[in-house]
This record gives sequence, C-alpha cells and structure tokens, in this order.
Amino acid sequence: MSTSVPEQRLRRRFDMWDKNGDGTIDRSDWEGEAKRILLSFGESENSPKGRALTDAYLGMWDHLAGQAGVGGDGALDFDKFKAVAAEEVLDRGQDGFDQVLRPTISAIADLCDTDGDGQVSPQEFQRWIVAIGSNETTASTAFKLIDTDGDGQLSVDELIAAVHRYHSGELEFSLL
Repeated sequence: MSTSVPEQRLRRRFDMWDKNGDGTIDRSDWEGEAKRILLSFGESENSPKGRALTDAYLGMWDHLAGQAGVGGDGALDFDKFKAVAAEEVLDRGQDGFDQVLRPTISAIADLCDTDGDGQVSPQEFQRWIVAIGSNETTASTAFKLIDTDGDGQLSVDELIAAVHRYHSGELEFSLL
C-alpha cells in the first residue's frame, strides 16, 4: 500500500531530525538542528538571534510534544509525530502553519538576514539549507521555486508558504 504525500513528507522531515537513527525524535534533535544553523552563521547560542532561534525551535518541540502527550522531555516515534503534526499543523491549514511554524521560520529568517534588509537573499538561504543537510545546488533550485514574487529575495510569508506547499506535495523541497 502506498503512503500519502503528506505522510511521505513528514517521514522525510522526521528522518532529518532523527540524526542518530534511533527511530525517535526528542528535544535534543530539535535543539541540534538549531545549533547547526547557528554554527553555519557563526552565531552564538547566547546572542539575541541565537536565543530567539533556539527558543523558537524548542517552543515548536514543546508544543508538539505536549499535544502528543509525551511532554517536553519525552520522545516521539514516527507514528506519534505523524499524528500530532497532522492534527496541529497540516489539518489546520494556514492557521496551523502560522501558530506552530511561523515563530521558527521568522527566527530563521531573522538569523539568515545578515544584511538586515528584512529579506533572505540567495546566499543567506544557501547557508541555512546546507546547515540542515542539503547541498548548494538544491538550495539554488529551491530558492527560485520559493521566490514566488520574483524579487530575488525571500520573505517570511514566502518561506511559510513554501513549507505549506512542500507538505501538500506542490514543492519538492523541505525547509521545516
């Protein structure tokens, strides 16, 4: 039996977080991704941007883990993750994406925006994407697909829309 596109997408994202391959994700996996992104930008965990990014990632984890009934110190296997991600994000449409994912996407965009123009440039985007495990070629291709207004920059709204499009099967590139 084949799995649905949203389930396949959740599986890919789950596997990206499950760096040790133990079949579960926990707070340390989410904190680890935040640290990898910070490291790629040379940003301290204790700086305002570093704290904002880490707090956003851990806030997203705490929300999903709490809703799944495992608490912040627990762990989720794929089935629990799939159920809570569907319930809290996918099934709620834009409201779910805004409530659960927007704080993290905003913190990432703020960190990536090294020139302070309020947008993410192709170079800034590439650093982020390589930090979460992709490559430069994929980042370049993805940037062009995500830049829906064609201005050569990415806004938080474009990034949120890209995550939504990925999970609905319209985009082949995972950001979060």
